[in-house]
Parts: sequence; C-alpha cells; structure tokens
Amino acid sequence: MWKLNQFLSGDDEEREESFLEEESDGFCSLSPTQRMYAFAASLVAGLALMFLSLIVFAKPIKFALLFTFGNVLAVGSTAFLIGPGRQLGMMFDPARIYATAIYIGCVVLALICALLIHSKILTVFAIIFEICAHIW
Repeated sequence: MWKLNQFLSGDDEEREESFLEEESDGFCSLSPTQRMYAFAASLVAGLALMFLSLIVFAKPIKFALLFTFGNVLAVGSTAFLIGPGRQLGMMFDPARIYATAIYIGCVVLALICALLIHSKILTVFAIIFEICAHIW
C-alpha cells in the first residue's frame, strides 16, 4: 500500500518500514492496528490461562492443560506482530533451533502426559521442563 501511495505522489525517497508495516506475503490482510489488537488479545488470553492454571495447581492434569495452552497462546501472540513465517524463521534460526526443539518437545510431552498417560508426576515434570525450556 505504501508503494502505491509513493508511486501516486511521485515521492522517490526510501523509508524504513517498521515491523508492523512490513508486507506479509499476502497471507494476512490485517492493518497494523488490527495486528496490535490481535496481539494484545492473544497475549492477555494466554496470560489469563496461565493465571487460571495456578488456581487448579493441585490438579496437575488441569494445570498442565491450562498452563500449556496459555503458554502457547502467549508465545504465538507475537506472530500477529511480525507474521507467522518470520516468527517461525526466527524460532528455527540455527542459534535458536535447540531451544525451540526442546520447548516444542516439552509442550508435546506435557500434553501427552496430561491427556494420554494421566500421570500426575510425569505431568509435573513435563511442566517444569517446559518452564525451563521457555526461560532458556
């Protein structure tokens, strides 16, 4: 859109684009304001689920489900700002590939322990590993 405005106005100056004004390969037609709202909503929903998980801390399976989905929502909320392709590219950058693989593995492990195995001890360990991987 900016390029069209530049062409119509005859302005040939280069300008730096912020991360909200970048082209998103045509997959997303959200405006920068809509992206900010979607980011905020996803982040708040993720944080709310993580907070609610603390209420059911005594029940590790419910805790694991709420915490894991909240964590994934909070981490995924930045995809609204920079785009999912760029976020995945940054996550699978050679410097971050090990941290990403361990984090995704721990998320899957926590869900498997909570939903399929129904083991409270394994679920707690998986959540601890998930928190450590997220911090790393």
